[in-house]
Amino acid sequence: MIAAYNAKDADLYVTYMTDEACEAGYRGAVVREGKEGTRTGLAAAFVKWPENHAEIVSIEETENFVVFREHVTRGPASDGSELVEPFDVLAVYSFEGDKCSRVEFIR
Repeated sequence: MIAAYNAKDADLYVTYMTDEACEAGYRGAVVREGKEGTRTGLAAAFVKWPENHAEIVSIEETENFVVFREHVTRGPASDGSELVEPFDVLAVYSFEGDKCSRVEFIR
């Protein structure tokens, strides 16, 4: 999934997800709902930040969860909006079988 993310390939990214998958803030609001909502949301983000990149700093795995500590850089926005400073995030990936069902971001 991270290789697809860094390649800015939203179509490939969502192939690793269940149809009902979502991305959300940790214990918070869903920001991208369903496979299609995730695909369109990521595609828009990749257009806005064409240099966007997530570096995996560490990985923790359990049976149904993977937690990445990610260092994210956005680079300049294509729409001229203010530069987003690089940031670290914990991304908790929940799995149902071999598909990701939810990603929660702790920032």
